[in-house]
Amino acid sequence: MNIKQEQIIAKQAGFYSKKILHIYDMLVLGILNHSIWKCPTRFIVNHYNTHISSNHLDVGVGTGYFLDRCRFPIKTPRIGLMDLNQAPLDFVQQRISHYQPETYKHNVLSPVNHKIRKFDSVGLNYLLHCIPGTIESKAVVFDHLKTLVKPNGILFGSTLLQDGVPRTLFAKHLMTVYNEKGIFSNRADHLTGLIKELTKRFNDISIEVVGCAVLFTARA
Repeated sequence: MNIKQEQIIAKQAGFYSKKILHIYDMLVLGILNHSIWKCPTRFIVNHYNTHISSNHLDVGVGTGYFLDRCRFPIKTPRIGLMDLNQAPLDFVQQRISHYQPETYKHNVLSPVNHKIRKFDSVGLNYLLHCIPGTIESKAVVFDHLKTLVKPNGILFGSTLLQDGVPRTLFAKHLMTVYNEKGIFSNRADHLTGLIKELTKRFNDISIEVVGCAVLFTARA
């Protein structure tokens, strides 16, 4: 990871404060998903319901909204939480405390050196568009997370793209603002690149475009 990436990540870490986390669901999942990104939150909830397992790791945990709302196959799933920032980890750990989640503070741009028991599903929702770099360079996170997926397991998630997906004028403007502020880092993220990087690493992938969001799944 270079100095520029470190600076962007440090800036993003400051953005996801407790104050922001308390309004995130209303702002992003309630307003922006529906009105700006044109990917209503129910599509992502359904994505979780379809692919989540009883042995699941969530990466870039946000507020834990989807873990709190989705339907696990069993009542007592094993849940892991992985994030670079402590504030989201604490927030989600408290929100889904009844599941007694494991927590791992880790930057997914770096290899996973923790001795972690593997998972049947790994989710990374709205994470890629926040990671600095091009879609080609940030795809290294797939390599790192792949080591945590069991044979026949699944990696799934969603991200917001700049190219290859329909974007309204409002979406284009807001993405520009977010990139300038360092909240997003997806100026070079495009659909063909995402498909190419997933195909390099996985034998079975699926892609669904909803508004300017892409919901993806990948199996080794």
